[in-house]
Amino acid sequence: MNNKFDALKDDDSGDHDQNEENSTQKDGEKEKNDRDKPQNSTKRKAVVPGPAEHPLQYNYTFWYSRRTPGRPTSSQSYEQNIKQIGTFASVEQFWRFYSHMVRPGDLTGHSDFHLFKEGIKPMWEDDANKNGGKWIIRLRKGLASRCWENLILAMLGEQFMVGEEICGAVVSVRFQEDIISIWNKTASDQATTARIRDTLRRVLNLPPNTIMEYKTHTDSIKAWEEFHGLVNSSGR
Repeated sequence: MNNKFDALKDDDSGDHDQNEENSTQKDGEKEKNDRDKPQNSTKRKAVVPGPAEHPLQYNYTFWYSRRTPGRPTSSQSYEQNIKQIGTFASVEQFWRFYSHMVRPGDLTGHSDFHLFKEGIKPMWEDDANKNGGKWIIRLRKGLASRCWENLILAMLGEQFMVGEEICGAVVSVRFQEDIISIWNKTASDQATTARIRDTLRRVLNLPPNTIMEYKTHTDSIKAWEEFHGLVNSSGR
């Protein structure tokens, strides 16, 4: 993909090292000051672009989850099982995370990578997601790594052109197939979901006969509840 991310992918030039060296002393002083602050301050330090870095329009957070297939999961256990990898605010920070992460095609078992805007949890119930949905594409084995990279680069590069509608993306590694999805805020906005679908086809270079399914998170929750026997035949 020919965009600013590719241009900077391998740009680990000495500028980064120099910036890091110059900031080492300041970081040490800051850590001392932080230690001297009252311990009741639990606010997390805001993630911001470094000097001379290329800022993204939004901050994003990588998450990872893995579970044993066939074992029932509740919303609470799912939330406990999902691990936050880290948050980034610039192109360079993204590549520092991504270059050290295992590619989806090399993951084993029942594993998921999630990339969501900072402050949005990759859960149906999150306030940003609860009225939304996702486009789902099922992939044969061997395609997940390439499709995932193309998808997240398009998302970070704001190629979907749907304002603040995009919440995040997920790649799910399974035994027989892999699944990628992109989540948006408003399932009822058909113009937006259609634009996301068309952009997905383009950035992933999907064949015309590729099956794409849009599923609202409300439907996902209902299906999950029915599967786990949490609703009776009357729907309550």
